Amino acid sequence: MLIFILKRFGSGLVLIFIVTAMTFFLTHAASVPVAINLAGPNATAEQIATINAQLGLDRPIMEQYTSWMSGVFQGEFGRSYFSSEPVGEAMASRLPATLSVVVLAMLITLVVSVILGVLAASRRGFVDRIIQAISTISYVFPAIILGIVMVFIFAINLQWFPAVGYTPFSESPSEWLSSIILPATVLSVGGIASLSSQIRGSMIDELGKDYIRTLRSRGVSERSILLRHALRNASGPAFTTFSLLFISLFGAALFVEKIFALPGYGSYGYAATIQGDLPVMLGLTLFSVILVVVVNLTVDLVSGWLNPKARVS
Repeated sequence: MLIFILKRFGSGLVLIFIVTAMTFFLTHAASVPVAINLAGPNATAEQIATINAQLGLDRPIMEQYTSWMSGVFQGEFGRSYFSSEPVGEAMASRLPATLSVVVLAMLITLVVSVILGVLAASRRGFVDRIIQAISTISYVFPAIILGIVMVFIFAINLQWFPAVGYTPFSESPSEWLSSIILPATVLSVGGIASLSSQIRGSMIDELGKDYIRTLRSRGVSERSILLRHALRNASGPAFTTFSLLFISLFGAALFVEKIFALPGYGSYGYAATIQGDLPVMLGLTLFSVILVVVVNLTVDLVSGWLNPKARVS
């Protein structure tokens, strides 16, 4: 097990190094006019040269990369070119909004997907077809349109929830929950479609196995067979899908944050990309890759613990 963990940890470090290096060099290759963005289109050549010197952009590219890497190992992610705000502090201040929405979306996704998946697999027939139709529609329906529709109905017409903005949990737990319900619901729709389909397929496979017939012949209740035996054995593939959803929702959070004007991680990254704010882009990339590595490592460890054959493969 130790060798299994070390291999996964080592491959994760290699992935972090490769992705951050590619982000750094590809961004430089794009030649984003950072100095002009800062000084304006009428800046003189002397002003541009001064800004480049202040930001260190006139140094050789390898020197800039090694300088950034050196800072990372010391816990320094640099400062934003445009706001001079430390990147680490900026990310830390924006993560609560994104994490709040993503975690609530994952909770909604898990609960609704389990209910729909188990119902579709156990009832089959008309109920199964209705649930499959709902899943298909929710999967192909654009989240941005759904978000606009929900804002119009629940925020503007009914006024149950605020249309935009985010309230920190420390200020008011009730307002915090009210401010993230609509974004989390929009974010969870696509995940419900894919996870409920995964659970439905796995449950159908489990319910067709011999041990299920044996349990029924012994008089075990249908509720116990579904929830204690079939669902438990079908949870392996669903767990992998669920963990990968966590990563994909972080990317999808960008659109939700733009719709609901949330001061989160996605909107921060979007603004940095438009401006060519390299330190912010690198910091966000590094955090994203670390998140992917940690989630994948957790999935591998749990899968390896549940199924020893997975460690060998």
